[in-house]
Amino acid sequence: MNILTTLTETISAKFVERGYEASYGTVTVSSRPDLCHYQCNGALPAAKAYRKNPLVIAGEVAELLQGDARFSSIETAPPGFINLRLSDQYLAALAGDMAADERLLLPLMERKTIVVDYGGPNVAKPLHVGHLRSAIIGDALYRLARFLGHTVIGDIHMGDWGLQMGLVIAEMEGRGADAAAVSLDDLNEIYPAASARSKTDAAFAEKAAARTAALQHGDGDIRAVWKQIRDVSVSGLKRGYGALGVTFDRWYGESDAEPYVPRVKDILRERGLLRESDGALVVDVALPEDKEPMPPMLVEKSNGADVYGTTDLGTLLQRKEEFDPDEVWYVTDNRQAFHFRQVFRCAKLSGMLNSGEKEIQCLHFPFGTMNGKDGKPYKTRDGGVMRLSDLIGSVVENALRKVNESDVPMSGEERREAARMLGMAALRIGDMQNHRTKDYIFDMERFLASEGKTGPYLQYTAVRIRSVLAKARAAEIAAGEILPPATDAERDLLLSFPLVSDALLRAFADKAPSAVCDVLFDIAGRFNRFYFEHKILQCPDESLRASRLALLELTDRFLTILLELLGVEIPSHM
Repeated sequence: MNILTTLTETISAKFVERGYEASYGTVTVSSRPDLCHYQCNGALPAAKAYRKNPLVIAGEVAELLQGDARFSSIETAPPGFINLRLSDQYLAALAGDMAADERLLLPLMERKTIVVDYGGPNVAKPLHVGHLRSAIIGDALYRLARFLGHTVIGDIHMGDWGLQMGLVIAEMEGRGADAAAVSLDDLNEIYPAASARSKTDAAFAEKAAARTAALQHGDGDIRAVWKQIRDVSVSGLKRGYGALGVTFDRWYGESDAEPYVPRVKDILRERGLLRESDGALVVDVALPEDKEPMPPMLVEKSNGADVYGTTDLGTLLQRKEEFDPDEVWYVTDNRQAFHFRQVFRCAKLSGMLNSGEKEIQCLHFPFGTMNGKDGKPYKTRDGGVMRLSDLIGSVVENALRKVNESDVPMSGEERREAARMLGMAALRIGDMQNHRTKDYIFDMERFLASEGKTGPYLQYTAVRIRSVLAKARAAEIAAGEILPPATDAERDLLLSFPLVSDALLRAFADKAPSAVCDVLFDIAGRFNRFYFEHKILQCPDESLRASRLALLELTDRFLTILLELLGVEIPSHM
């Protein structure tokens, strides 16, 4: 049940009844909650179209709404607003309907099959802070799409087939390293050394390029070394992402698309798209309407090696045949926007996006960077790129200090577990409360604060509710029917619940978890006002006490679902 859709349908019908277009009946949340809960401003544009006083149009529509029991008041205001206040009886009945529904009347969309490509780490390298946003945002979009009823496949899409593999293999050969004995720590040292050497040693760079080409062309010995490197790396990646609470349905890499690459090239040739350019193979992807230069997309280097775009096309063909998706989402940083424009155009020109009567939609959802307090991408104190494991460790360590300040009785293990949950909530909410396209400043102290727009604040709110409910169970005090609100704070809390459906649909439409954060903070803020202003277990009126307990239960259910969508756990103690 989407309250905005429901009210819009009602008001639109009244506009039509008065002879106006239904489109003028759009209802929005009021920008002046002191005056009304919802408003319709459609009389203003309707006045221009019908050459009529907007206040007259608003009055005509409002007159038809009189007597609707859902509203306690329907008023017009200059220059042509229709102001709506929901009745207390309707709010209570709506809350009761939500409480009786397993999904709280939250929406289900028409099912689609969606592949979400998030993660994108290179093997043989440790995860660093640059991998944080892709993992967090991608995981939240994955969870949201599944909750809304879609079939979703999450794929990490590892970089395990490019030059970084040739660099590592060449460096290992130079050191005489035994591939069977290589460890993750070894790889974390080998790759930076190899990358640095390739920038000053032309012969080594050439050797690395040759090893890359040999790998991609099926050299058995090279592939055996590569497989060992990949296996060790994947084990480390699973631990790293696991610390964030992020998982994937498929642990595929570029190498899994390798069998599809020859077919991609055949398709491009058959379409007459593939042409030679200075010994390389390219596809022209420029369109007449382009306002900026769009160079050809490189498909194969002059030495025969494939590039990222080639394996991305192979991956897309693999996904088409394995999953037959309706949509493929790519969650990466802003810097890859141009790359994906080229890949998507090439795929469309080739016909690879056609699947039966549908066309697969490929969509890129870029995000900004996490910056330090200097406004530049987050670094270590010595200016290097911080490992993700170090960032997580630092956040959890600081969270543990917060937990240790609590006088709540907890064992050492319980404190460490609470600190882990607190730290991950701080990281996730600190990131996702910002729209994904925006850069943001990483601020450890602010993110871990128990007040303000933070993950710990939301967790504290949920723990507070569960503590009251646990005390009620211990005292054998049962929740009852939710009564019409007796106070402003109760009314405000009830008004927050119908907004959740619209928030989820907006988050999905914009692929922005920040919309979920916004509604979470709204509910938490309204609940805490209600909590501090009212007696609950000590309420002398039995029916009112039972109603308030039911209101707490409903709030707990909404917070639990919304926090789960963002990957935030609720500690048992804080």
